Amino acid sequence: MPTEPAPSRVRQPTPGGDHRITVAIITRDRTASLLRTLDALAALPERPPVIVVDNSREDHTRRAVRGHPALTRLLRPAANTGAVGRNLAVRQARTPYVAFCDDDSWWDPGSLARAADLLDRHPRLGLLAARTLVGDEAAEDPLNAVLAASPLPPEPDLPGRPVLGFLGCACVVRREAFLAAGGFHPLLFFGGEETLLAYDLAAKGWGVAYEPALRARHHPEDHGRTGRPFLVRRNHVLTACLRRPWPVALRAAGALALAAAAGHPGARRALRETAARLPATLARRHRLPPRVEHAARLLDRQAAGAPAVPAGPGDGAS
Repeated sequence: MPTEPAPSRVRQPTPGGDHRITVAIITRDRTASLLRTLDALAALPERPPVIVVDNSREDHTRRAVRGHPALTRLLRPAANTGAVGRNLAVRQARTPYVAFCDDDSWWDPGSLARAADLLDRHPRLGLLAARTLVGDEAAEDPLNAVLAASPLPPEPDLPGRPVLGFLGCACVVRREAFLAAGGFHPLLFFGGEETLLAYDLAAKGWGVAYEPALRARHHPEDHGRTGRPFLVRRNHVLTACLRRPWPVALRAAGALALAAAAGHPGARRALRETAARLPATLARRHRLPPRVEHAARLLDRQAAGAPAVPAGPGDGAS
């Protein structure tokens, strides 16, 4: 785990606004994009406190954001923490709820207050996944349709649609639930890290739901970051090894091995890094409760395009 950084206090939360929710941002070497996000957050009627975790190697981000009206705290870990930087921000937050952004995403006016209202009204709700709109044209992120079509049955004490997935830059968590579940897992670092957190929240009894009335805006840079497909491949296998029955994990590992043998871009690197992390993964392995494993299998069938039929008595055997 990274060393906990000392928080740098920039300002007290703005008077007025909604004091139930903090926004947490992780950033690395994208100062212009981060400033655009901070500008958008500063204009929100909720006026949330904002904690930024700066994973940059250099000091330019700290200098650029100093004194920004949206910023409450800036955390500077000693090393790049990846998605675990969100854990650092949540531990520093002093509100019951935390909304996540990346340095290229923000929230629509009113969405944070609406999320806090839903969390107030549904005490078992641990995480709300938002509808994500991409770019100036507000295109639907493909994950929106996947979440909206979730085969998981409605739960009377949860809003929206029960799911076991979300976008890390477009969700709101109950701080208590997030910390109880352990936050984002350090073995994954970044790339498809959301599934494991959703599993762990559900395993602790917390609800995870998609609510399209909440809207997040995502404006990724055109060139993006290299290496993400390899990270997603690696973390898909590691997540299966950490929580799923062995047949599921072995199928995921076998698919990655076949992709590597076929020369698919990034697959060989993903396979090498999966193997390097395997001893630590096995040391942290524990199976999902049967009810969560059943839900995960329904979603596996959805992803494979098969009918989402109930699991049989032997489904989920390791």
